[in-house]
Amino acid sequence: MATIKDIAKEAGVSISTISRILNLDKTLNVSEETRKKVLKIAEEMNYITIRQRKQKEKSYKIGVISSFVELKELNDPYFLSIRMAIEKKCNEENIDFKSLYINKILDNSINNEEELDGIIAVGIFKEEEIKILKAITKNIIFVDSSPDEWEFDSIVVDFKHGVNSAMKYLYELGHRNIGYIGAKVVPHNDINGVELINYREKTYREFMENINNYRDEWVYKGNFTLEDGYELMKGMLSNKDIPTAVFIASDPMAIGAYKAIMEAGYSMPKDISIIGFDDIVTAKFLTPALTTIKVYTDFMGETAVNTLIERIKDDREMSKKIVLPVKLIKRDSCIKTSD
Repeated sequence: MATIKDIAKEAGVSISTISRILNLDKTLNVSEETRKKVLKIAEEMNYITIRQRKQKEKSYKIGVISSFVELKELNDPYFLSIRMAIEKKCNEENIDFKSLYINKILDNSINNEEELDGIIAVGIFKEEEIKILKAITKNIIFVDSSPDEWEFDSIVVDFKHGVNSAMKYLYELGHRNIGYIGAKVVPHNDINGVELINYREKTYREFMENINNYRDEWVYKGNFTLEDGYELMKGMLSNKDIPTAVFIASDPMAIGAYKAIMEAGYSMPKDISIIGFDDIVTAKFLTPALTTIKVYTDFMGETAVNTLIERIKDDREMSKKIVLPVKLIKRDSCIKTSD
């Protein structure tokens, strides 16, 4: 197969100029005669550009299915950023996609006759919902959950490492009285008869038990929302014994907690140090800037698309479970305790 170097040698033109002509760069200042000459030589040599190769490749159609309603996604930048990363990657790879919410599927917006080559399922799905997705296509990858790692591909983050990083950091700052605000494990999380493990709460509890300081009254659970973060922190602050630091399982909840702390007359981080989880865009613009665990949502989305297309192309039977790393981002919401 001919290369750009071959064409450049035949045409007597630089490789960079050849590349720009073949990729239809309209800003290139070159004569029409030279442009036609290069294109003619490329055609004679049967040269195929990267753009042409992509056009010749099979075009796939995938469904991007979210496990929650649209309003909830708009209120949680974490899930929104994952979906946006998926859609961006699909556009870059010329992959036809359809974004839907699971409630729309249940309302028959999509059915078993819908011709999808694969599905990227974002979030946690009920068993009956998974059955519906399986009826549409066998090629499914779950993002942020792994309901059956033997049947489906999945992408999850290393929650245990992330929580341990946060807890160790607070411990190094001298904090021993550390509270927890997170989400409940609700009944619909029971998939295939096995209750999903809340690794953020589980890891927090194990850490506190290891330092012999776990207390039930320091654990508050609700939903991953601003409103619940606010109400749960209000509840925590109403106690007689208030922790010097709190690990909060999502940044939106942490934002709600900020409001409750300020309304109660406390100062961050002087009175209470806070660590969140996700590193949403807003985190660094809070006052004080939020220390948090960064989840690489862009990479999650890109990896989901690549893994799904690879499975479709190769008709792979063995499933993959991909665990992506997270990183502690230190900002201004944590200081050494004075206790």
